[in-house]
Amino acid sequence: MLKLLAISMALILLAAACLAADKPVSDDVIWDQVSIKLTGDPIAKGGVFKVEVHQGVVTLTGPAETQQQKDRAAKLAKKVNGVKQVINNITVAKSGK
Repeated sequence: MLKLLAISMALILLAAACLAADKPVSDDVIWDQVSIKLTGDPIAKGGVFKVEVHQGVVTLTGPAETQQQKDRAAKLAKKVNGVKQVINNITVAKSGK
């Protein structure tokens, strides 16, 4: 009896996971998640980046101090669930040296 209950619970959890995976993520949720990741990252320091999302495509714009910041911002955005593509229009400031 206990074995049957355990198997039933496992099947219910598996079915729930499959149904949740099929549900598309809204652009608003993607925007929130990308913004949170950028703002909280010590390398990207993304509070100055503008984030736009349209049908899962994230566009990043704004100034970065280094190429590393620009690359990190795109990498973080790509990791967000529901992101289909990242367009990285962040510009790297030219050094005056």
